[in-house]
Amino acid sequence: MRAPAFWDRATPSVAARLLQPAGLAYGAVATARMRRDGERAAVPVVCVGNFTLGGAGKTPTALRIAALLQDAGETPAFLTRGYGGRSRGPVRVNPARHSAAEVGDEPLLLARTAPTVVARERPAGARLAVADGATVIVMDDGLQNPSLVKDFAIAVVDGETGAGNGLAFPAGPLRAPLSAQWPHVHAVVVLGSGNAGAAVADEGVRRGLPIFGARLEPDAAVAARLKGASVLAFSGIGRPEKFFRTLEACGAAVTVRRSFPDHHGFSGQELDALAREAEAACLVLATTEKDAARVQNDPALRAYAPRLLPVPVTLRLDDEAGLRKLLRDALSRARSSLPRLRTTS
Repeated sequence: MRAPAFWDRATPSVAARLLQPAGLAYGAVATARMRRDGERAAVPVVCVGNFTLGGAGKTPTALRIAALLQDAGETPAFLTRGYGGRSRGPVRVNPARHSAAEVGDEPLLLARTAPTVVARERPAGARLAVADGATVIVMDDGLQNPSLVKDFAIAVVDGETGAGNGLAFPAGPLRAPLSAQWPHVHAVVVLGSGNAGAAVADEGVRRGLPIFGARLEPDAAVAARLKGASVLAFSGIGRPEKFFRTLEACGAAVTVRRSFPDHHGFSGQELDALAREAEAACLVLATTEKDAARVQNDPALRAYAPRLLPVPVTLRLDDEAGLRKLLRDALSRARSSLPRLRTTS
């Protein structure tokens, strides 16, 4: 879904107030669910989630966390629900065989970096990941899911939108009241700048949590190709405007913008229309890496992939050394308190 504009207003709008009773009910259910006891995995679990619905940057953060763990000698595996895919799992993601319709688009990206398991039932997915040799599990999303114990949970916050109007869905973007979510968080990553994100960071500081600033950097080679180019940009992510601004920061002229719902399943007709429009106006047809993955891994759409320019982005942390240390300490605590947890050789 695309976030409605009134979610991002600091002061709740009339629409938000009308929906607030439903939000209170939703928040109460989510709060009660988060209090349930979870199953302990046989290896440490690092969760990368967010407080809100919509795109905050969880997947780039999860990818960076996995890279830091690999640098430390760990063998991480991603565990994800596979939103948008029909498979309930647990299943090992194979980008050469699976499509986004089967496992979701984000798992296809994650699997390029580390083994990835899709499972609606997270404990079952964790067991499969451990059986495949994982020494640590990186859970992409799932902060509000109580089924697995998290040894270290990172909340990713969009600097521009923060906690929005501070209300729970559908009145606002929160997946549960912030007061219910904070006790489950060990660190906060604020992606980009803005007063809304700074307000959430300030609350985290008051609660004694470490706060890490971060930004997304486009691939250098792709950025060089975009500089001075005229572009038709299309995107089916939570906040397409962020992608458009990324292109502009590369020096591209975004002549045409096409926005689709988050996790949109493109049709051949839609892609054909986009490609024809770009070719007629001599525009570069650019999209996000996640959108491109949905095209590249669908046999019915794969022929359109060479006509697209995917724009990969990488998370850059202001204090990467600090987060490395926190991860190292969290894994050490988990393994010392639970001797049966596996250690790296």
